This record gives sequence, C-alpha cells and structure tokens, in this order.
Amino acid sequence: MQFRACGSVATWLEVAVVTTERAKHFYSPQDIPVTLYSDADEWEMWKCRSDPVLHIDLRRWADLMLVAPLDANTLGKVASGICDNLLTCVIRAWDRGKPLLFCPAMNTAMWEHPLTSQQVGQLQAFGYIEIPCVAKKLVCGDQGLGAMAEVDTIVDKVKEVLSQHAGFQQG
Repeated sequence: MQFRACGSVATWLEVAVVTTERAKHFYSPQDIPVTLYSDADEWEMWKCRSDPVLHIDLRRWADLMLVAPLDANTLGKVASGICDNLLTCVIRAWDRGKPLLFCPAMNTAMWEHPLTSQQVGQLQAFGYIEIPCVAKKLVCGDQGLGAMAEVDTIVDKVKEVLSQHAGFQQG
C-alpha cells in the first residue's frame, strides 16, 4: 500500500484503512500513517449486544469507500454476498446512497477468466464504480492486463466522485 499527500486533498480528507489478513503480507502496519482496522478490531470491540459494531460504525462514518486493490478472492466474495471478514462486512453493510469505488487487481489469466467479467458486472449492478485495471508488468512477473490503476488515476477519480456526490462539502 502506498499513501501520499495529493495537493490539497490532505487538508480535507480523513482516511481509515480496512485491511484483510492476507493483505498484511504486503506492508508493515507502522508504515500506514492513518487509522488501520482489521478483523481483530471488529471482535475486540464487540463483546455483547449493546457494544458498537465496527463494520456498521465504519459504514456510517465514511462518505466514500475505495477498495484498492480488489483482488480476485474479494471480488468473488463481494459479488456473491459473502461477508467473512471486516472488509467484506463493511461492503455488505454499505449505504448504496454513498459512492463505493473499486480497483480490480489480479494476474492476467485471472482477469480474463469469464467469472471475472460477471463479478465486475455484478458490482456495477450494485451501483459500485470501477476504476479499471491497466496493462503492465504484474507482481508475479507476467506482462499484461490486470494491474491496479495508477495511484494518480485513483485519486483523480475519488476527487471527481466526491465533488459530484450530493451533500459533500470540501474544506
């Protein structure tokens, strides 16, 4: 994961990260300069009926959700309605009146599998906004389509969607 200030965005944007257990393989938590939530946080907060439920609190708090990268596994879960971790629970509980953007990222062979286009179509049918993947050298060493969109492309799309979203006040 990479985070960087993008002009004036840092002055008006508050970010929290929801990570999956498998994603932790790719970064060090101390390198994440914002609040970081994982499955353990969900279960540590909730002990009995009246306690806060983290995935519900997060869906209420956020004005926009960005899933980047969205790997093939999580894509399949979300398209099928499976919610077996904090991330997929937030997505399943998401207020569809608020924007949810997703950035697919996977190996070219996985991207080209017929299930992938069906699953991406399902997310689009939910009203979610795709930021398309790009072709380049992939993490596995292959060259081809399936890499997550460039960070600048993602940031520009988030800015665009936030500026269009009713009721959003910058500053």
